[in-house]
Amino acid sequence: MTTDQNLMLYTKLAGFRLVVLANRFGCDSGFSRELHDRLIEGLDAAIARIHVIIELQRSVLIGDDEFAEYQLEGENEIFGRFTINLLDDLECDCDTHEFRVNGGDWVNAWAADDTGVETNYPKLVALIEDELGSLAPIIKDIMRETGIPINAGRVV
Repeated sequence: MTTDQNLMLYTKLAGFRLVVLANRFGCDSGFSRELHDRLIEGLDAAIARIHVIIELQRSVLIGDDEFAEYQLEGENEIFGRFTINLLDDLECDCDTHEFRVNGGDWVNAWAADDTGVETNYPKLVALIEDELGSLAPIIKDIMRETGIPINAGRVV
């Protein structure tokens, strides 16, 4: 992305952060406040990444850092995979038959009983709009305007 595109994205993210902060004042439950806080943290992380990318672009343009171009390429690749997780994050390793939730310890998914061995991975179930409340349309707007995926699901 060009510097202008990154500045526009930075501006959109900062604006959405303010919208989420303002919307947080209307929360009527701790769960809703937690979702808002997690979204704010995710937006802060995205803003910080864009800030680094803009600084690296500046370094490339003025030529004061010979490795800035390689760093910029890496940062762009990392940002291309950036996702905001509002509740739970589930990782499954089908090769080792293990899973982990929210970056915790890896857990074996095999279960054994008298009928044999079975692999049981948990599932990530998306929150419904009622659970997201007033945050649902904001999340849709953020994803549409910025292209950043936002996952709002719980492990069951």
